[in-house]
Amino acid sequence: MASEAKRPKVDGDSTSDGLSEDPLQNFLRWCKKVGLTLSNKAYLSKEGTVAAYGMLASGDIEEGEVIFSIPRTALLFQSTTKVKAVLEEGKASLESASGWVSLLMTLMWEYTSPESYWGPYLSLWPDLKVLDHPMFWSEEERVRLLQGTGIPEAVDTDLDNIHKEYSDIVLPFIRLHPDLWDPEKHTLELYKRLVAFVMAYSFQEPLLEEDEDEKEPNFPMMVPLADMLNHVSNHSAHLEFTPDLLKMVSVRRIKTGEEVFNTYGEMANWQLLHMYGFAEPYPSNSNDTADIPMSNVYKAAVQATQSKAEHRLLVEKWNLLCQMEMVGETGAFIFGQAGVLTVTELYNTLKVVCMPAEEFEEWKENEGWEEVEEEDDDEEEKMTRALSNEAMPQLAPGWKQLLHGSARFTLDSYRGGLRADKDLLENREAYAQLSGRERHALQVRYGQKVVLNKLLELTQP
Repeated sequence: MASEAKRPKVDGDSTSDGLSEDPLQNFLRWCKKVGLTLSNKAYLSKEGTVAAYGMLASGDIEEGEVIFSIPRTALLFQSTTKVKAVLEEGKASLESASGWVSLLMTLMWEYTSPESYWGPYLSLWPDLKVLDHPMFWSEEERVRLLQGTGIPEAVDTDLDNIHKEYSDIVLPFIRLHPDLWDPEKHTLELYKRLVAFVMAYSFQEPLLEEDEDEKEPNFPMMVPLADMLNHVSNHSAHLEFTPDLLKMVSVRRIKTGEEVFNTYGEMANWQLLHMYGFAEPYPSNSNDTADIPMSNVYKAAVQATQSKAEHRLLVEKWNLLCQMEMVGETGAFIFGQAGVLTVTELYNTLKVVCMPAEEFEEWKENEGWEEVEEEDDDEEEKMTRALSNEAMPQLAPGWKQLLHGSARFTLDSYRGGLRADKDLLENREAYAQLSGRERHALQVRYGQKVVLNKLLELTQP
């Protein structure tokens, strides 16, 4: 994994047989025992990697080579744990909105049990107290460092859900099985730490097209060895799933001495910090984005009205957009490096909000929202082009005014401006004095402000 907070050095660990030795060597022996195979062109190390444990190439790895493979019997989740039968029996009572409770109950037992089959793997886990997701920051820190980024709101939702899940589902189940779990040991704090661990270290098997309509949810799982690879958006390997095993496969040539990087998906820096506890340094994250709350587009539209009649018409338009599910109270429009990513929603919102009253009445009578549902590929391509950075200066003045105003409202929600963050990033001495939290927050803030300031430039009247 890619943050020093997520993968600290482990000293003084003990192996499952009580012998004090290097946990990495103990883990590698366990890998051989369970059938996990590692290419002789790659090795695990703490030296030469971006964050503690990582994987390096000891020889040139060609595109398409299997770097390591993991049998499904070595995966850790609710169907492989020793307490599987108890979890299966109580499956109905463990259902939750997150779908994670069974895995978390598994991890609570495995993490604290000396009998765990995954002992050598678990010995590589970090001390859970050093996981540094924003959910473990003080509220004051989250507001001071991350206001405007969307992370404080996401964390508040997480914490509310974790507390409710533990008190309503987990604790009653623990008390039903005192021979396996103990409320004094398997606490809310441990549960919260394990939620962060699952966020940062688990993998989820992608659904095949024929399985997408299945009712059975797709749960996360712990994948030994795969979770030791660090992430960058410009990655060199990815995990493939087959019926019998999982394979880490190179997606490009990896030269001797290079670190082997996995990908967690196309994730913006705010998502990386929220879910994994780190952010990529600007400008290396090609997937970075900035959100404009839909409510800010509405505020910009209200600001442009000049009479009560115009305001009433706007309210009617916005209510219709809500019915069409183009906008929502807590939704956001997403802007990437080259333009808008939520194209359909934003294009139709701008179109409807900026319609003259007569055209809007006609559009309603013709049930124009049905046209939105039936848009073909050509129409979608047209919308994508129109909302690209290249074409945005040619948008209608009303559309540009809405985008400009909503970008300004969004930028006003941050503490400090783009110039202050840029100066801090470029001042090596000052940057070096920042804590890890301050650095990650700065990378998130700055990347988002760059995107939003670019939008301001593109939509200047």
